[in-house]
Amino acid sequence: MKDSNGSAAKREELAALAKRIRLHVIEMVHAARSSHVGTCLSMAELLAVLYGQVLNVDPTRPYWSERDRLIMSKGHGCAGLYAVLAERGFFPIDWLRSFYHDGARLAGHATHHGIPGVEVSTGSLGHGLSLACGMALVGRREERSWRVFALLSDGECDEGSTWEAAMLAPHHKLDNLVAIVDYNKIQSLGTVKEVLDLEPFPAKWRSFGWSVVEVDGHDIIQLRSVLSALPTETGKPTCVIAHTVKGKGVSFMEDKLLWHYRSPDEQEFRQALAELEKPR
Repeated sequence: MKDSNGSAAKREELAALAKRIRLHVIEMVHAARSSHVGTCLSMAELLAVLYGQVLNVDPTRPYWSERDRLIMSKGHGCAGLYAVLAERGFFPIDWLRSFYHDGARLAGHATHHGIPGVEVSTGSLGHGLSLACGMALVGRREERSWRVFALLSDGECDEGSTWEAAMLAPHHKLDNLVAIVDYNKIQSLGTVKEVLDLEPFPAKWRSFGWSVVEVDGHDIIQLRSVLSALPTETGKPTCVIAHTVKGKGVSFMEDKLLWHYRSPDEQEFRQALAELEKPR
C-alpha cells in the first residue's frame, strides 16, 4: 500500500505517538510495580491512530456532546489509555507519574471519576461492549452524528455478556458502533487457544450480523485505511479484528505470557527504555 508524502508524514507522526505511549507505559508500570504492561504495548498503534486521527474529540472540551466515545473495555490496559489522553492534552502528562500509587487520580483499572477523556470506569471484563451498544442506540435514536468505539481484549470474548451485546447491535442496525478486538492471542493464564479457542473468530462475528475486517494491529497504514472508512457496511456494526503481539516493541516481552501480570525490574526497565530509544 503506497503512501503520499503528506500521508507518509502523518504515518510518522502516529508512529512517534505510539512510541511515546509505549515509553509512558513502561515508566508507569515500573514505577507503580503494577502489571498488564503486555496488553498496553499491544494496542499502542491502535490508540495512536484512534486518538491521533480517527476520533472526533476535543481535549479542551472533554464532555462536548458531539464527541465520539471510546470505551476501554479491557480496563486493565488503562495505562495505555491514560498515556494517549495525556499526550493529546486531556490532562497534564505529570499525572502519569503517580499512576497506581496510593491515593492517585489514575487508578489501576480505567476510571472516569475526575479523569477527562475517560468515558466510563471499566475493568470487569465483558461489560464494555454492552455499554457501547447502549450509547450507540441512544445516538441512533436521537439521530446524532457521533460514533461509539469499544476496544476489547480477546480474553473477554470468553464472556457471555460480550456475545449478548454482539447479538443486540446488528438487531438495532447500529452502524455507528465499532468493536475493535486487540487479538494478541494471550490472556491471563495462557494462550487464547489453550484457555478457550475463539476460532473461527471472524466467522463468529459475521454469523451474528457484523461487518468484519481483519488488520495487522501494528500497521499504521492499514489501521488508518480501515478506521477512517467507517462504517464498512451501512446498517451493520463493524468489528475490527486487530492481530497484534502482546508486549510489542520490547523484545523480551513480545508474545510472552509472563508480562500479563509482571512489572519490569530495574535492569529490565533500562533495557526496555533502551530498545524504545530513550537513554536513561
